Amino acid sequence: MHLLYFDPGLGMMIVQAVAAGVAGVLLFSKGVMYKIKGFFGMNKDEDDTYDSIDVDENEDGKDDKKQ
Repeated sequence: MHLLYFDPGLGMMIVQAVAAGVAGVLLFSKGVMYKIKGFFGMNKDEDDTYDSIDVDENEDGKDDKKQ
């Protein structure tokens, strides 16, 4: 009977590989589901709240705030 020796470095490499595999599958499946839903027109249009910030500036580049 032969027993294999796993040192802590190899054990952490195995844990890291498993974690990376799980993360990769989750991210890949999220992208695939987004494309499938987009094909069938089931995507929700989310409003981007940070896209609507307007800054009023004069032609000289200064703000319109009166002091």
